[in-house]
Amino acid sequence: MKISDFQSKDVINIVDGKKLGHISDLELDLRQGRIDSIVVPQYTKVFGLFGSNGTEIVIPWRNIVKIGADVVLVRMEETKVLKSEDEDFHG
Repeated sequence: MKISDFQSKDVINIVDGKKLGHISDLELDLRQGRIDSIVVPQYTKVFGLFGSNGTEIVIPWRNIVKIGADVVLVRMEETKVLKSEDEDFHG
C-alpha cells in the first residue's frame, strides 16, 4: 500500500462516529521499520470555506481498528491535537 492510497481514505472515529478528515502524513519508526502513527490535519470553516487552522490529530498505529477500501476506522477516546511546526516558529 502506498501513502497516496492512505490519503484518499476518510478517517472515522468509531467511538463517536465522527469523521476526522484525511491522512496528511505518517510518523515512522525507522529503527523498527514500521508506522508509528498517522497524522490528520484539522480544518475549520471560515466564511463558508474550509481552511487549515494549523493543528493536527496524531493517531497512534495501535488505535487503528480497520483499514477498508474507502475508510480508516480508528478508536480515539480523546484526540491529541498538536500545533503545526510553522505555528511553533511564529507563536
